[in-house]
Amino acid sequence: MSESIVIVGAARTPMGGFQGDFSSLSAHDLGGAAIKAAVERAGIDPAAVGEVLFGNCLMAGQGQAPARQAAYKGGLPDSAGAVTLSKMCGSAMKAAMLAHDLLLAGTHEVMVAGGMESMTNAPYLMLKGRGGYRMGHDRIFDHMMLDGLEDAYQPGRSMGTFGEDCAAKYNFTREQQDAFAIASVERAKHATADGLFKAEITPVTVKGRGGDTLISVDEGPGKVKLDKIPTLRPAFKKDGGTITAASSSSINDGAAALVMMTESHAKKIGARPIARLVGHATHAQQPEWFSTAPVGAVDKLFKKTGWGVKDVDLWEV
Repeated sequence: MSESIVIVGAARTPMGGFQGDFSSLSAHDLGGAAIKAAVERAGIDPAAVGEVLFGNCLMAGQGQAPARQAAYKGGLPDSAGAVTLSKMCGSAMKAAMLAHDLLLAGTHEVMVAGGMESMTNAPYLMLKGRGGYRMGHDRIFDHMMLDGLEDAYQPGRSMGTFGEDCAAKYNFTREQQDAFAIASVERAKHATADGLFKAEITPVTVKGRGGDTLISVDEGPGKVKLDKIPTLRPAFKKDGGTITAASSSSINDGAAALVMMTESHAKKIGARPIARLVGHATHAQQPEWFSTAPVGAVDKLFKKTGWGVKDVDLWEV
């Protein structure tokens, strides 16, 4: 029987809103908080971590090697290697996938994988600044948009417009999307009120002029006014658009981390597995149809694992 890869520690920060609770913190501040908590929860010596793989797409302005900075802030020693990964929307997941493979290969015994982002602190860029602006007007570019939320192959086109194409192809109506958004926010509010996220969240202290503030819950859901969702204007298509700010991905600041190792090593050191990675798969297609790429990945994964839809109790896509 082949070796299994297990997760023995996991933690995430609360999710801060755009220019909200975590606006004074960098991505690696948040990443460090998640790493520290995950390692503590795993009950292992920080010196046991061989390498950190951490996703971060909006890297500009943070200083070199954001993952290395997060590792230091998370209490890991100089001996822990660190690599920063960039994969739109899935960098933390890719970090976990690569950590899985490195552990199976025997490259390391213990790894930390995760991701971090501070969309609030993505800077503006002067792309001609090095060569000089000789005369007349020019542009500055939003790092968050240019390197995150706009298509690289159709410059200036928001990724949200491809969501509208998907909605049109599969007949997803405005009403259906509003209903889904409302249900999603309601679930998040109920989960927060019932304390269902407490076990996964590590509170983060934010320093301010009036003193320290401990942030322990996600910022976004509590600010949403559900009755306003059906009245929102379309975000990406003025006439006939179906997607709004409520049914789009939110702009957030936050981080999450996993401590991973082989199951045999966990038994050897007495670490308690909380989850097992059964398999992973990657699927790529036309960039403008990124929204349906998970379907291809799931198909590949089912073929690898022998699973089917009926075997999955909870989907997160």
